[in-house]
Amino acid sequence: MDIPELIIRIAIGFIVLFFLTRSLGRKEISQMTFFNFVSAIAIGSIAANLVVNQNLSIQNGVLALVGWSAFTLLMDYIDIKSKKARKVITGDPITVIKEGKIVERALGKSRLDIDSLKAMLRQNSIFSVADVDYAIFETNGKLSVMPKEPRQPLTKSDMNKVSSTKKAVPIPTEVVTDGRILTNNLSKLNLDEKWLEQQLQQAGVNSVSDVFYAEVQQDGTLFTDSKQNLLH
Repeated sequence: MDIPELIIRIAIGFIVLFFLTRSLGRKEISQMTFFNFVSAIAIGSIAANLVVNQNLSIQNGVLALVGWSAFTLLMDYIDIKSKKARKVITGDPITVIKEGKIVERALGKSRLDIDSLKAMLRQNSIFSVADVDYAIFETNGKLSVMPKEPRQPLTKSDMNKVSSTKKAVPIPTEVVTDGRILTNNLSKLNLDEKWLEQQLQQAGVNSVSDVFYAEVQQDGTLFTDSKQNLLH
């Protein structure tokens, strides 16, 4: 491939890609579905091949770009017009925490583990699962969180209220995950397994193996989420 042809390919690829991206809409990257994301990568790959692959003719490269973009626009149109098709194309939001309880089946369905869930909660400025009433895993991969009422943003009626709660630990710390005791975390809090067993018994839990997740709150109390019977 000589330099003049390369320059022509770069110019054509840039111009076609510019107009196609303008036609595909202004949806932000954070709002893109998995299909939009994959489609955008494919269009970029086709444009790159048009520029550097001399075995691909300019005509075929432009046709491939326009054709893929046309199919993407068609899928977006179907997504807007048909709710049933939207479920197939983008899926449904998944509730991973419901009424303060972790929905284990939903975690598995959304390919999330407890550590990933906690990381996404921290991105929403929530450092304890116990502070969450509902959490929904959206189709764009983001987590929407509704904190429990005491943890919701301050309003004018709350301005004169002063919190007198003392912090027993600096940050909520997990001590049980999927039935396994995290002894290192217990030690950091100057707690032992005997204390943990007593707290679980007070919560009506007979065995650590029955606990999906447990963490020590800042006030020193223990938040527990029991395992669910996935057969039902």
